[in-house]
Amino acid sequence: MPPDKNVAADADYGCGRRLRNAREAAGLSIEDVAARLRMPVRVVESLEAEDWSRLGAPVYVRGQLRSYSRLLGLSTATMQAVVGVAPVEPVTLVPRTYVPRMQIVAEQFAKRLVYVVITAAIALPVWLATRPHLATQGAESASLDVPVASTARQSGAPGVAGARQPVPLVASMAPVAQRSSSAAVALELRLVDDSWVEITGSDGRVIEQSLLRAGTTRSFATGEVGGMVFGNASAVELRRNGAELDLAPFLRANVARFTVSSDGSLVPAGR
Repeated sequence: MPPDKNVAADADYGCGRRLRNAREAAGLSIEDVAARLRMPVRVVESLEAEDWSRLGAPVYVRGQLRSYSRLLGLSTATMQAVVGVAPVEPVTLVPRTYVPRMQIVAEQFAKRLVYVVITAAIALPVWLATRPHLATQGAESASLDVPVASTARQSGAPGVAGARQPVPLVASMAPVAQRSSSAAVALELRLVDDSWVEITGSDGRVIEQSLLRAGTTRSFATGEVGGMVFGNASAVELRRNGAELDLAPFLRANVARFTVSSDGSLVPAGR
C-alpha cells in the first residue's frame, strides 16, 4: 500500500518520522512490520526512533532501513540520504614494498634460462648416446613403408628373404600432459544488492570478509565452506547445485548466520 503523499512530500521529516507516518497510513502496527520483515520489535522501534546505536554497525542499519522502506513503498535512496549513515567503503590496499619492473623481468628470464639449461643437460647426453646406434641402423629405419622381404631381395643377400630385421625404438623424453579436473561447484552466491559478507572455510580460515556490491558472484566447491554470515540477507541469493536455498530459518534482524556441512546442507550456527 503506498504511503501518505503528504508524508512523502514533507522533506522536513526525519527518517524515523517518515517510517512511522507511512506505517500508520498503511494501517500497520509495529508488531505487523516486525512479523513481515522477520525483525525483532525493538529493531523496528529503534528505526522509528532513529536510535542507531542499538542497531550495530552502519552496514546493518542500512540493510534494515532498506527492508523497512521497501515494505512501506518509500524510496530507499531518499531514506538512506536522510539517515546520514555513511556506506562502508572497501579497504584500500597499499603495497608495502615496490619491486621494479626490470627486476621482475630479470627474475622471469633467469627462471626460463635455468629451465633451458636443465633440459639441455638431460637431453644432450641421451642424444649423444643414441646417435651411433641410429647411424648403424639407418638402412633399416630409412623407410618403414617398404617390406623387409623386398629390401632383402634388392640387396641380394641370400637366405634372408622374409626375415624381419629388428626396428630400434627410441624413448621419448617429453612429459605426458596430465588432464586436470576441476572440482564440482556446490554453492553459488549472487548479490542483488550491496551486503556485508563473511565466509569461513571448513578449516576455520577466513575466505572472504568484506562488503560485496550488487551483481557480485562467488562459487565454492563441496566441502570448501564451513560457515557464512550475510549482513543484508534479503539481497543474497544462495544456490546449491543450481537449486536456490531458503535463508529464512537462519534470519535474525535481516542477518543470516549458519554453518555448511560437508554435503553442502545448511545448519544454524552454534549447533
